[in-house]
Amino acid sequence: MELNAKPRKSQEKLAEGMIPAVAYNKEHNVSFTLDRKTFDRAFRQTSTTGLYDITVEGQETFPALVKTVQMDKRRRVPIHVDFYMVTYGEAIEVSVPVHTKGKSQGEIMGGLLDIVIHNLAIIAPGPRRIPQELVVDVSKLQIGDHVTAGQITLPEGVKLAVDADQVVVSVLPPRMTAEEAEAETQAAQVAGLVASGELTEEAAAAVLEGEATLEEAKADAVPAANEDAATEDTSSEEEQS
Repeated sequence: MELNAKPRKSQEKLAEGMIPAVAYNKEHNVSFTLDRKTFDRAFRQTSTTGLYDITVEGQETFPALVKTVQMDKRRRVPIHVDFYMVTYGEAIEVSVPVHTKGKSQGEIMGGLLDIVIHNLAIIAPGPRRIPQELVVDVSKLQIGDHVTAGQITLPEGVKLAVDADQVVVSVLPPRMTAEEAEAETQAAQVAGLVASGELTEEAAAAVLEGEATLEEAKADAVPAANEDAATEDTSSEEEQS
């Protein structure tokens, strides 16, 4: 992608329709201006992975990648651009968008596809070898399955800049509704009360089947417990006499 620019001095007033920009690396720093509409169209096509050949009027052309773009929050148009100068043939680390292909078996069964990493860091052998995207085929994934960075097919010469075991995409179980979450919480409470002897299994079953509320079951259990205690006391007195 070619961009024509005009040199700019510090604090120089901008011409109509132009935006300030800077390109730099460890050795160089160049300030210039770009036509806003031209850059906006180009950036929407290439994002941060696209290589730009920038020609500043009266200077040599140099290759660069977009580092950051400052946007006008209200109008959603670029107002300043930072480029990073690169060298042809030298390895470079960049983050590349991750996209998925197909619909997973887990989604068909009600699961949720979770893209854990939307931009994966890779090392390309040169700026012209940067892939525009990394595509992951998820069609065979079941609920609970995942794809790691090491399982993604990379273009020839491209390497990972992250741990190969890093999860990139996974298929999650279906999310519980509020009612399902409440029912699961209640089931755990009932199980605890049965284990502690505060509820009988019959009362617990009534609660879980919706025949009684937990409060009602607990209230019914109190008199029953008192009656058992009274029976035990009576039995003890008869034995003593």
